[in-house]
Order: sequence, then C-alpha cells, then structure tokens
Amino acid sequence: SEGRTAVLLEPFVHQVGGHMSVMKYDEHTVCKPLVSQELSFYESLPLAMRQFTPQYKGIVSVHLRKDSLGNLALIASPTLQTESCGRLDNAISDSSVTIWHKCKWAASTSTGSEHAFVKWNHTQLTKTFKDSCPGKMLLRTELQYHTDSLLEDANRNQPERNSYNPWGLHCHRQHLNRMSSKHNENKLHQFLLLENVVSKYNYPCILDLKMGTRQHGDDASEEKKARHIKKCEQSTSASLGVRICGMQVYQADTGHFLCKDKYYGRKLSPEGFRQTLRQFLCNGNHLRTDLLEPIILRLKALLSVIRKQSSYRFYSSSLLIIYDGQEHKENTAPVDNHLHFQKTNCTTSHGTHHSRVDVRMIDFAHTTFKGSKCNHTTYDGPDHGYIFGLENLIKILQNISEGK
Repeated sequence: SEGRTAVLLEPFVHQVGGHMSVMKYDEHTVCKPLVSQELSFYESLPLAMRQFTPQYKGIVSVHLRKDSLGNLALIASPTLQTESCGRLDNAISDSSVTIWHKCKWAASTSTGSEHAFVKWNHTQLTKTFKDSCPGKMLLRTELQYHTDSLLEDANRNQPERNSYNPWGLHCHRQHLNRMSSKHNENKLHQFLLLENVVSKYNYPCILDLKMGTRQHGDDASEEKKARHIKKCEQSTSASLGVRICGMQVYQADTGHFLCKDKYYGRKLSPEGFRQTLRQFLCNGNHLRTDLLEPIILRLKALLSVIRKQSSYRFYSSSLLIIYDGQEHKENTAPVDNHLHFQKTNCTTSHGTHHSRVDVRMIDFAHTTFKGSKCNHTTYDGPDHGYIFGLENLIKILQNISEGK
C-alpha cells in the first residue's frame, strides 16, 4: 500500500549541533538513531514538558543501501510502530539514491580525519532536492557560507575561510561511514521519529545550548566522564551552567546564514557567551529586540516546569532557541496603541508570542528519572545544574533587553 513506501532519508540541513546524525524523514519529521533511554523519556514524558519538547511520532526501521556506484544512502521502511506521520512519499528510486554521488565530499588533508570537510556540488544538488523553504535553499546552495569557526582538520588547522560548513552534513557523513563499517546492508536499525520543530520557519535561526553543569550520563566510562568534566571546567558550562553548541543566524544584509559550531562555543568566556547570544539576535542590520520578551517569557515558563520535575537529570541534553530570520511586517509597522492593547488583552501572552519564537529541549539519551526503564542512579529533587543554566540565560537576556 502507498502508506508503506520506503523513504530515502536526507541529511537534515538545519542541524547546528550534536554529533549524532539527524535525518529528514519528511517536511515535518526528523529521525535519529534510537537510544532506549531516550525512548523511555519520550514514552513517559510529563504532560507539563510536552510543549517544550518535540512531539514523539514513533519508530521506523532503517537500513543502508549502496547504489551501483557504491554511494551509501539510508532507507527507512515504516514499521507498524509508526504513529500517524501523514502519507509517506519520496518513494525510493535509483535516481533519488544518486543524490549521494551528486555530493562531492572534500575531506581535509587526512581523509579519515574526524573533522572532515564537506563541499556540495551545489547546482546539481539544488535540482535533486525538493526545496520547501528559501532558507533551506540557502543552506544547501550558498557556498559563501559565512563562518568564523570552521571545522578544523586533524592538525587543528583552519581551512580556507569560505568553506561550506553545514554541521549536519559532517555528522551525516561520519554516521554513514560508521554504519557501513560496522554492519552489512541488510541490517535493520531502529530510528526515532520526532517532530521537525523548525519546519514552520522560512529562515530558521537556531541556537543550540548544552544545558547544565554536568554533561556525562551515569553510564559513562571513567575515561568519558573525565573528558566531559574537563570540557565543562574549560567552558561556560561550569561558570554559567550553559554553553553554546551550535548556531545559525540569518543575516538580512548579506542573505547568508552566519554559523558557529561547538568548537567555537567551547572556547567562549562568559563575556564571549554574552556577545554571541547578542549576535544570535542580530540580523546584520539591527538587534531583534522584539524577540527578547517572548524568549524570556518562554524560558521562565520552562524554568517553572523544570523546578517541578523531581528526580529528572537532563545530562547532556540541549535547549534550542528558534526564531524566523525573516521579519514579519507587523514587527516593523508603527503600532496603533489602541489595537495593540486590544490584541494583547484578548490573547494570553503565551498565545501572542508562541509562533514568533520557540524554545525546545532535545537529546535525552542520557536523561535519567525515577521509573525509567534504564536502571540508573535515582536522584532527588529537580536538576539544579539545569536550573542554574536557565537562570543565567534569562539574566543575560534581560541584561541585553535593558541595553546593558
């Protein structure tokens, strides 16, 4: 039946952080490798947290497929666990698999280098991808992808400035290589289907923040634990309870996205963190002061929810702050005070601001809570590291809004 069609998974071009590859399943859905601890979180998600997390849409089976030219692609076959995901088009055909040889992967000097570069043969790709939003088009096709902090090669050399730097493609390529070296093509992998929280934005501006003062899960080896502790101590995770993991901001003056990756975020001082947060709200022409209040309100709402979640520890999870880089006309038009008063009076503040900005928690592979299927240490009370990070984030945004 047409509901059972196989789906070619595309790289999700708006992934700005993380190391796990997130794939695009359809316009409104992304998918990522299933981790039982994350599934356990989504299955028992407290009601109050639902507005702050992507909607969980089910599970899908994925396998690797090599085409005649040896290019790898990931194919999803919807399983019975899939909840309503709409009709699944994108039927797989040789022509759609060829998307992978329309990509020229230009690795840095050491080809196997962990921070290998990607360059897309962008004209062909544009023809291959069905583009749904102009911002996505830009991310895929603009070679002047402005970025100060490019992925470094194995020798920590910064490659030439103008390189294309989509973080998601880097993760995707690593992921395909890892999968193909470990498993044969017929092996089925389970992936989680989640709401694509940026699908409604034309030019999604995204800030990915790693929250809390501790990043390692309870299951981390001593070596991994030490590594994460060091990263926290050497970054704003220790001092502020939050650090920048990735960012893309649409610059209205140039028509490009400005991007930062996790290596950039790790090096920031608290002052550098503040400046980058301000930069996230700058569209190249002016500071989007209209976004400050709605973002702060949403973060305060999240804070009150997190304070009530006893036993939850969101180790290594991220918080996304999202807005549209394309300004709506009403933001710039002079406001008729009478109308404005009526408007704000008859809708809740939540309703008014909801569509303009979004705040979502993601990545729960190391989240632990009482009653979780994965037996880990149980903790008492709320996640104080996370709360510390949220409070500092709110304080900094309030300072920006007061012009400090």
